[in-house]
Amino acid sequence: MSTMWQGCLADTDYFELRSSGGHDYGVWVTTPPGYDPATTQAPVVYVLDGNWAVGMTAPLIVTQKDPMHQIQPYIQVSVGYAGEEAQHWDRLRNRDLVPPGEPIAKELIDAVEMGFQTGARTREETDAYLAELRDTHADAFLSFLTAELHPRIERDYGTATSGHGLFGYSYGGLFSLYTWLTGCTLFESIGAGSPGVASEDSQVFAQLQEMGDSQPAAKLHVTLNDRELLGDLAIYQSLTKNTATLLHRLTSRSGAVTSAVLRETHVTGLQASFLSYLRTCRAL
Repeated sequence: MSTMWQGCLADTDYFELRSSGGHDYGVWVTTPPGYDPATTQAPVVYVLDGNWAVGMTAPLIVTQKDPMHQIQPYIQVSVGYAGEEAQHWDRLRNRDLVPPGEPIAKELIDAVEMGFQTGARTREETDAYLAELRDTHADAFLSFLTAELHPRIERDYGTATSGHGLFGYSYGGLFSLYTWLTGCTLFESIGAGSPGVASEDSQVFAQLQEMGDSQPAAKLHVTLNDRELLGDLAIYQSLTKNTATLLHRLTSRSGAVTSAVLRETHVTGLQASFLSYLRTCRAL
């Protein structure tokens, strides 16, 4: 990493990796202060939407040295998009983070169209964004994380064999819920910030029904933002309502499912949600 970026993201390496499916990913690896795998091996916390999230979450690696609320050591691996595709991360994430067969909620379509009408997106960008939602492959991306990326991180950074985590926000939060409901055994804790459960017919409800009386062993921590619930944007009202419905069904069972409501908007809630996950699931 260049000297300039190293000063902003201390102890961070960057590399690019092509998946077996032919997609290129940018990967930022941030190690704990003074990390030496020869003496102490740390688990990994995977953070999604790396192009957006790395700058707000990777610096929080210092929480491992906070004397007032110390967090268990971890290596942060932020996963995003590489090369020219990096500028299109906000639509490419639809392909990777949304479960196969996920319905496209009317409220979401209206929100995307409003972006076009206000000039936030061109017509071409709007159509491309929605097109990615019609052919979604969270299953393939989960396989990439667990079977392709994680073995490389293990090899190159001398990680612990257990204690790994996953954090995602918005559609990344939907991916986190999807991953937890699959029963994926790689992660011992999962954070889902403001999950993009935009439709009441979301695949996560079908997954929950298929799970029956069983429940994954991993801890799950879900956050929502009060401005999403109390604001006047229908898409955010829908995702909070649907996520609350899912939480009610989950917390009626036994298991390590926790939640929090944060005083943020959907845009400002990322860092606060990540901190909530660390404090709830990874505190010493």
